[in-house]
Amino acid sequence: MNVPFVNLQVQHEAVKAEVEAAMATVLQRGDFILGQALVEFENAFAAYCNVAHAIGVDNGLSAIELALRGWNIGPGDEVISSANTFHSSVLPITSVGATPVLVDSHPDTYTLDPALLEAAITPRTKAIVAVHLYGHPVDMDPIMEIARRYNIKVVEDTAQAHGARYKGRIVGSLGDAAAFSFYPTKNLGAYGDGGAVVTNDSALAERIRMLRNLGQRVRNNHEFRGWNRRLDTLQAAILNVHLPHLDARNAQRREVADLYDKALASLPVVAPQRMPNTEHVFHLYVVRVPQREALQKFLHEAGVPTAIHYPVPIHMQPCFQDVLSYAEGSFPVAETQAHEILSLPMWPGMSSVEVDYVVAKIAEFFEQAEEVEENEVAREVGA
Repeated sequence: MNVPFVNLQVQHEAVKAEVEAAMATVLQRGDFILGQALVEFENAFAAYCNVAHAIGVDNGLSAIELALRGWNIGPGDEVISSANTFHSSVLPITSVGATPVLVDSHPDTYTLDPALLEAAITPRTKAIVAVHLYGHPVDMDPIMEIARRYNIKVVEDTAQAHGARYKGRIVGSLGDAAAFSFYPTKNLGAYGDGGAVVTNDSALAERIRMLRNLGQRVRNNHEFRGWNRRLDTLQAAILNVHLPHLDARNAQRREVADLYDKALASLPVVAPQRMPNTEHVFHLYVVRVPQREALQKFLHEAGVPTAIHYPVPIHMQPCFQDVLSYAEGSFPVAETQAHEILSLPMWPGMSSVEVDYVVAKIAEFFEQAEEVEENEVAREVGA
């Protein structure tokens, strides 16, 4: 059997006619930039996230950057984020000229450890980028309590957690603003790049609307130097079709995760943890295993592709060496996780047969490894 890592065709086929009709409507209107479908999506997505404003932008990286620029964060300022995340959670910090400050990850959730947050704060700290990693929410209450005490802004990086919940509240509504990516493989994905900033802050929302659109509120009247960071109307039309299916697809992801959890329970693999009072949406199903490279090679040869999210912690990325001064060993939890994490195939609608095959191959790997170890012990005894 060949099991895909992700299967976008399944969810596209389910809404193919609706997507084609939505795109045809945009083509008929010809309003490709800041058109009606974008306004409709922004209103619908704001309502879904239980916030007042959603501003469509070109990708998730821009969403974080524009939130920081909306608060006038720049050179001389510090912004805290996690040592274990995708580099695009930290790249916007450097893009605005601020200095990233990293915090180690929680050993169970892989997200920023709130217990270590306060020690990273200095008088220059202006914001925190709190990353909801792999679909699991960050422990936001202690982060927000600390941020309020120090008058620090919090932007949720929600690129991997559309629809996740924390203590009954949907992510995206927990901080001062939140950044989303609609990259095609996300829980809510477009058919190309896309993103959004959501917030209850009307002044911030208006500034980001102008920042994404060349600094203009009225056409050809550029009040400041902005950027061209708009979400295409065609992509917004596609997202309008997919948004009503998001919760059902997230439920399907949890069902697949339940199958994995049960099947992996007897194997020497650390399955993803789900903290109390959270609703994980399993953008990724990430396990931990010390023999990661050997297992990944074995699964690949068995027709099971896997991925590593992420093999190099932020402080060890070459592109940040000019702005970070952390040595190897500075973030022991994140560094250990980076050597052991492995993402297994996961998508809404993945069948129990496919899950069973993946787990059977993992079990076969450990059986073979045990046999090799027993043979080596026997040889040593015989010698």
